[in-house]
Amino acid sequence: MPLLEVTQTRHVSASIRLTDSTAVLVDQYAAFIKAPADNVVEESLKHVFAKDRDFQEYLKSPEAQRITPTLRVRRANAYDGAEASPKKPVSAASSASQTPASVAGSRA
Repeated sequence: MPLLEVTQTRHVSASIRLTDSTAVLVDQYAAFIKAPADNVVEESLKHVFAKDRDFQEYLKSPEAQRITPTLRVRRANAYDGAEASPKKPVSAASSASQTPASVAGSRA
């Protein structure tokens, strides 16, 4: 019998907006518990979801299955664990027609 049991977890990258004060608190809490800010957000949300009894009841309803997703999730790439998508080769013709601002703006 193995000494360790490793559980693979699938992560997604999502974009959210926070107020300045909330962002500072997330960073401060992350420093306080010596963990990444992503973990603070993840565990905070899991805690709220688990403790909210009304939400737990809602999850059992058919309405919860018919939601329209509003979280901006970035699609995973072929490297599954990588955060940033791999850079695609760009032809000279297409790179000449794009300004740096338009290239940066297309990486959303």
